Amino acid sequence: MRSELFAEANQERQSTERWVKQSSKMLRINVSGGRDVLSAKGAMVAYQGQIEFQHEGAGAGRMLKKLVTGEGTSLMRMRGEGEVFVARDAANVFTVELENEGLSVNGKNLLAFDPDLQWDITMLRSGNIMAGGLFNVEIGGTGTVGISCEGQPLLLDCSRQPTFVDPNAAVCWSSSLSPSVVNSMNVRSMLRGGTGEAFQLAFHGP
Repeated sequence: MRSELFAEANQERQSTERWVKQSSKMLRINVSGGRDVLSAKGAMVAYQGQIEFQHEGAGAGRMLKKLVTGEGTSLMRMRGEGEVFVARDAANVFTVELENEGLSVNGKNLLAFDPDLQWDITMLRSGNIMAGGLFNVEIGGTGTVGISCEGQPLLLDCSRQPTFVDPNAAVCWSSSLSPSVVNSMNVRSMLRGGTGEAFQLAFHGP
C-alpha cells in the first residue's frame, strides 16, 4: 500500500531521550523508570505501554487562587512504563529547558512539565480584569516544560527597550520579568470605538 499517509515524516520518531518532538504539532514524553510527568488535562492524545492517569491536586493555597481568579489550569499526573503523546489542536509545540530558573506560562499554552518543577498561579501586578489573561502559571526549578503556540513563536528581547504585548498574544516569559498592564486608550479613541487593543503587557528587563 502506498500513500502520503505512510511518508517518513509521519512515522513515530524513536529516541532514548525523554522529550521528543514527533512533529511541529506533537510531543512524545517517556515516563518509564519512575519518571512521572505533569500534564494539562486534555493535552494527552495517545499513549503506549502501561500508563496510569491521576488527578493532580492543586493544594489548598493554589485551589483558593483558582476559585478567586478563575484560572482553569487543571493538571494530571501520568506514570507507568511507556510513552505519552501530547498536543493541543493544531498548535505548534516546543520545549523550554529550565536550569534553576523560572517561566511564567499562559495556562492555555501549557502542555506538560517535569514533576520536580515547582508551580503556582500568579497574578500580574497592576492587573485590570478588562485586559484578560492576567493570571499565569509560574513554573520554576530545573527541568523541561512543554508549551503550545498558535503559529510560530517570536522571541522578543525587552532588555534594551520597553516592549508592549497584547495579553492574548503572550505565550510565556521569564519569571524574572514583572510585566505591568498599561492602558493605551484615550477618551477620543473611546468615543470612536477604540482599537480593540486598549490594554497591553509592558515588559522591560533581561
